[in-house]
Amino acid sequence: MRKVYTQIEQIAGNVVTVLAENVAYGEIAVISSKNSKSFAQVIRLEGSRVSLQVLAGTRGIAKYSEVRFLGHTVRTPFSASLIGRVFTGGGVPRDGGPVITENLIDIGGPSVNPAKRIIPRKMIRTGIPMIDVFNTLVESQKLPIFSVAGEPYNQLLARITLQAEVDLIILGGMGLKYDDYLFFQQILEEHGALTRSILYIHTAADPTVECILVPDTCLAVAEQFALSGKRILVLLTDMTNFADSLKEIANTMEQIPSNRGYPGDLYSQLASRYEKAVDFEGAGSITILAAITMPGDDVTHPVPDNTGYITEGQFYLKHGRIEPFGSLSRLKQLVNDQTREDHRTIMDSMIQLYAAYRESMEKQSMGFRMSEWDNKLLKYGKRFESEMMDLNVNIPLEAALDLGWGILADCFEKAETGITSKLIEKFWPVS
Repeated sequence: MRKVYTQIEQIAGNVVTVLAENVAYGEIAVISSKNSKSFAQVIRLEGSRVSLQVLAGTRGIAKYSEVRFLGHTVRTPFSASLIGRVFTGGGVPRDGGPVITENLIDIGGPSVNPAKRIIPRKMIRTGIPMIDVFNTLVESQKLPIFSVAGEPYNQLLARITLQAEVDLIILGGMGLKYDDYLFFQQILEEHGALTRSILYIHTAADPTVECILVPDTCLAVAEQFALSGKRILVLLTDMTNFADSLKEIANTMEQIPSNRGYPGDLYSQLASRYEKAVDFEGAGSITILAAITMPGDDVTHPVPDNTGYITEGQFYLKHGRIEPFGSLSRLKQLVNDQTREDHRTIMDSMIQLYAAYRESMEKQSMGFRMSEWDNKLLKYGKRFESEMMDLNVNIPLEAALDLGWGILADCFEKAETGITSKLIEKFWPVS
């Protein structure tokens, strides 16, 4: 029989402190007051002094409230009936549907033993040329989308949700504006994609501490589905809000701040989530795409800076497009030699010519005289931006490769592309 503690020593922000014994780190407690009941998690142990993070905030909690420890960590339900549903970060239904209480699983567990992983080797098709052709998304990869406020990163994630060739999408929203939450829900319902999606949404109006639960809940559920053989794509937006929640709680607990006020263990906190990306031997996989907003477009900000050391490349979203320079999927070489024999050639050649187009644009802006070659590059660059870089373009990989050949043939002579004669003979469009 567990004790009930009736004296709270301190209440600071969303953190309460009690004197208790035989309590474990991460354990869940119920705090009961006259008119409310709240769940809290142990986040610090200093002898018998126990600090708890109240998941729904401390409003209504008095110092004489009762605290009862449950003897287990945070749990979330796992079931096939989760599919098509929308929940809060704490797993409470947002869609008016029934509460699911069956088969509770712990969240925030360790990452998968490397001995049980296999080398990434399968492509995830998205229908977006700037991903499929130039920076292929690979199953079990972990990739951030670096962006700034105002860029359409949520719209990009929504398109990926609709089009990615996976078995199940798990979307985790952190600090979303209510309009963004409604956008995700409505677009998935309109296109019938909610039937293969699970949404865990924390809005800006929800308690801060719930934000921290979102990635752990998404990844715990994803792991269970992956073990049953499904290919899971986890989309997280926005991890900067997640890090800001960590900072707020660390400041409440009077931890010594690190760079720009973030906690000193920010790297470990991020890595413990990203490293859940895995391809199980004999089962399914977890792939992670995470949107990260960079304050002031500063890539040295602690969140993108730490993320870059953990993940396998990055997408830069600028001016409504995935920027070809700086964006990198480091695992693409594992799969783009298995798609079509001209894939790597088109990828390399078109980017090289686009770089030359950028140089011609600079010459033109400075008033230099344009050569015939410059004019060809200007024509090519405009077509490349409108027909391949635009995020509204939605075509399969093979059609995108054919389109690439068509653009090259329209703008250049065969010899000007630098492509081998063997591929020219096979793929150059017949005029």
